[in-house]
Amino acid sequence: MLESFFTRALIAGIGLAAVTGPLGSFIVWRRMAYFGDTMAHSAILGVALALFFSISPVVGVFVIAVVVALILAFLQRRGTLSADSLLGLLSHSALALGLVMVSLMPHVRVDLMGLLFGDILAVSVTDLAIIYGGGIAVLGVLAWLWRPLLAGTVSTEIAQAEGLSPERNTLIFTVLLAALIAIAMKLLGVLLITAMLIIPATAARRLARTPEAMALYAVLGGIAAVLMGLWASFHFNTPSGPTIVVAALGVFAVTSLVPLEWRNKELK
Repeated sequence: MLESFFTRALIAGIGLAAVTGPLGSFIVWRRMAYFGDTMAHSAILGVALALFFSISPVVGVFVIAVVVALILAFLQRRGTLSADSLLGLLSHSALALGLVMVSLMPHVRVDLMGLLFGDILAVSVTDLAIIYGGGIAVLGVLAWLWRPLLAGTVSTEIAQAEGLSPERNTLIFTVLLAALIAIAMKLLGVLLITAMLIIPATAARRLARTPEAMALYAVLGGIAAVLMGLWASFHFNTPSGPTIVVAALGVFAVTSLVPLEWRNKELK
């Protein structure tokens, strides 16, 4: 079954969509789209450091993404710059540092296009094990954190009053994002992973009546984008990662046609 590269790509994409749906829902609720972009851009620096120290790129990307998240949290506490300025500073600085470091290692061959846009058709059986093993771990932690994280999303002050530690939960959430980016980088690349986090969740928001329903619809929308994107890529000979994102945009366009009255019908 796993001998076909296309079958492996399908299985990998479905596994990725199962994780990006719930995480992407929180990104949309918390208006953290630019934060997700910052974490993704830092992956290039993580790959460069992984090559320099001869360690796994997955480990390098995860470590750097966590470090960037910690730096952001520290700078936000100091309050010297606005959140969007900090995100812009860290995002572009990490991306530029990573590209400069890669260019300073001429003895190492790096597929920059693969890093930026991924290659889901090159997924191996080992990659599938990493994707599903890491994805199950991420979803397990998110399920444990769901209620406190949701409470902090609605109101930080109420979450603090109830002793739910919203700052700690947000930090754990950023670690989960770092883990997702590390395991998904090979599939979609650092420039497209944020799109798969945001677009299906945004499409699901118009349909869902509850947070749980939105997370589920986001997963289904992501899976639909993977299936349609890979089919279109195969038949029209287009790059797989970008085609999947375009398919996700199509899912969003379709859900945008659904009248709001349909979602609110049960609430009347």
